[in-house]
Amino acid sequence: MKLSEIAAQLGMAVQSSLSQYPDLDPDLSGVTAVRAAVPGTISYIEGAKFAAYLTHTQASALILPADADLQTQANERGLPWISVQDPRLAFARTLALFYRPFQPQAGIHPTAVIDPTVQVGDRVAIGAYVVIEAGVTLGDDVCLHPNVVLYPGVTVGDRTLIHANAVIHERTQIGADCVIHSGAAIGAEGFGFTFANGAWEKIQQSGIVVLEDGVEVGCNSTIDRPSVGDTRIGANTKLDNLVHIAHNCQIGKSCAMAAQVGLAGQVQVGDRAILGGQVGVANQAQIGADVQAGAKAGLHGQIPPGSVVMGSPAIAYRTFLKSSAVYNRLPEMQRTLKDLQRQVADLQAQLDQA
Repeated sequence: MKLSEIAAQLGMAVQSSLSQYPDLDPDLSGVTAVRAAVPGTISYIEGAKFAAYLTHTQASALILPADADLQTQANERGLPWISVQDPRLAFARTLALFYRPFQPQAGIHPTAVIDPTVQVGDRVAIGAYVVIEAGVTLGDDVCLHPNVVLYPGVTVGDRTLIHANAVIHERTQIGADCVIHSGAAIGAEGFGFTFANGAWEKIQQSGIVVLEDGVEVGCNSTIDRPSVGDTRIGANTKLDNLVHIAHNCQIGKSCAMAAQVGLAGQVQVGDRAILGGQVGVANQAQIGADVQAGAKAGLHGQIPPGSVVMGSPAIAYRTFLKSSAVYNRLPEMQRTLKDLQRQVADLQAQLDQA
């Protein structure tokens, strides 16, 4: 695929070296990382801090930001380029031009076990040893990889993809264009018990889990249904591997949660919140829209919209950095304190003798 063809298919405003050097329109066979690029591929540079790669990359073309200095450096090396406001987005769209994940053809494998009440849409692919129980509804172009299990009453929206060994529990509602990765368990019972007469008594979990359109759930992640009501994941939210969402949580739209994030029950998360790896969120915490929490942060109570926090318990990011700097100096400060204490003791002894 030629660089000019890629530029035409990105669906975004593009500048290009082709306007100056129309003869430099290489054929490209794939996409590679700039630090390990090989001839015949296209790569990208996200910003000026990666400019050093321009001096030695072996890529045959580059996606650049709207940066005149980077464009000039590429021209000096004779490297064709296209320039956009968001190079990472252009990289993602370019990659999609060259690579399509495995997608089985429509059809039902003979080993699949499907209840006669199941409603199956058009062009659905159902893999080996899939089990679909009573009352399930599958939309058009749904794909179920081998060993997927759908409990009774599940609904799956159009074009949703569920990978091998995922389990979707009863009455779960999954929207269109969702992706559920291998080993995920959606809609299992929430952790509901009450302590009475010296023992734990189970609280039945009669609620449901709802995944709105475009949600992605990583491998071995879990989203629990509540005793009543729903646990809801907003449209376009992305969950990494090993994420746990407890009962009655309400997650907004376009959120992102990295691996090993854990939410306790009844947590509310506003739209576009981003939680780094291993963030823990306490029961009934309220996280505002556009909050960003660094890795391992511990969130509790109310986090105002737009906050950037770090640490456990979480504090403002800039305060955390200042505290970290002080923390590293604690041994030195302890020595100074002991010296001052000795000086005060010596001075007090002198005063007592006077």
